[in-house]
Amino acid sequence: MKNLRTHAVCVCLSLMSICSYAQSNTRPPLNEPDYNKPRLFNNLPERIPFSVTNVTSLFNASIGAAVDLGLSDTVPFTMDGEVIATSFSDKVQKLVVRSSNYPGANMTISKVTNNDGSVSYHGRILSIKHGDFYELQKSIEGYVLVKKSFYDLINE
Repeated sequence: MKNLRTHAVCVCLSLMSICSYAQSNTRPPLNEPDYNKPRLFNNLPERIPFSVTNVTSLFNASIGAAVDLGLSDTVPFTMDGEVIATSFSDKVQKLVVRSSNYPGANMTISKVTNNDGSVSYHGRILSIKHGDFYELQKSIEGYVLVKKSFYDLINE
């Protein structure tokens, strides 16, 4: 009987060691990042001053409304397309615009009314088919669109 128990323990230990070896994954992940994706905004600068006044009227637009929007007063950067989604709550208004002049790109802007009554904006212009995007950030001089790499945001 002791021999049978010893054999059973040996079999269990060998099975556990085989299973633990099978768990080590030295192969790369299923989706390798493609750092050679084409750049959508190659012809635009790294930082673009953002005109909040041009965007505020869009928060009242209905879904399907055509958009021809100048995003900056100093740089010729326009977003043409249509409103594909809007969302309103007490303190947050959201807007999504599908671009027609930058294929595959969507602009998402959120307008947040803070508890003290001030308003802040958050947003991105992003295409999953391309290797760059713009993120809306607050700076000393106002809001600025900052160009970033797609894989700064997404990790596959």
